[in-house]
Amino acid sequence: MPAKVLISGSSGLLGSALMQSLGTDGYEITRLMRRPTAAAGQIAWDFAQPLAPQSVSGFDAVIHLAGESIASRWTESKKKAIRDSRVLGTRHLAEALARAASPPRVFISASAIGFYGDCGDEILREDSASGGSGFLPEVCREWEAAADPAVNAGTRTAFLRTGIVLSAKGGALKQMLPPFRMGLGGRISSGRQWMSWIDLQDEIGAIRHILANESLSGPVNSVSPHPVTNAEFTKTLASVLSRPAIFPMPAFAARLVFGQMGDELLLGSQRVEPAKLTASGYVFQKPDLRRALRDILKT
Repeated sequence: MPAKVLISGSSGLLGSALMQSLGTDGYEITRLMRRPTAAAGQIAWDFAQPLAPQSVSGFDAVIHLAGESIASRWTESKKKAIRDSRVLGTRHLAEALARAASPPRVFISASAIGFYGDCGDEILREDSASGGSGFLPEVCREWEAAADPAVNAGTRTAFLRTGIVLSAKGGALKQMLPPFRMGLGGRISSGRQWMSWIDLQDEIGAIRHILANESLSGPVNSVSPHPVTNAEFTKTLASVLSRPAIFPMPAFAARLVFGQMGDELLLGSQRVEPAKLTASGYVFQKPDLRRALRDILKT
């Protein structure tokens, strides 16, 4: 089991929760920080610039979670920031790891189920192709390819293709809660599009499972084994909150308000299965949506 871990994106929803989980179990954690403080255990980095190999040498594991948030309207400048933060950041980190005197045993690099594109009702596993020419599939393909220097150097590298991470503290669910608590929530468009989700605790569990399981490399779908349609998700959320879900958002409204982001994130459909996690013995703590939402919202 790795003891010395380097983490980027440690101030985000997932990174901060992962640090707490690993720290509780005695892992020695160092943070890659864009704005380091005087505290110990931090390494300064600028994702747009190369990293010195000696600065990332000697870690048992490197977990790379950093990236510009995608949760806002995608202007051209926003899309450039999303792409550059992922592709350049991953490439520079992977190049430094490949040249490090003591490279890590495992490199876990964040990715997303956006890799697959809008695939309707098709069941998607790790060997499914990346579809379409949308922004997210293109970025995800480049994002994963940017880790090639570490892969080619022989480091076991896993791409964490994450779905919608559920937590009341951040992410999509936090943004959905205010209208649903007011009884103003509802499905988006027809509601037939699939939503592949995962509870935050299972996302942490999946990362820890990859750290410990030498057989896991390449893409790993980090989603619940039970994806749901948007209609089912919104109905379940409203039910858990004891509210109605009678105010649907038409497709044209999603496109009008959110532009391309609305098309790909809100109207796109990805029915993803965690084939590798399941086959390697990972046991989900919260595979059921209703139970997960009840635990998160304490209802």
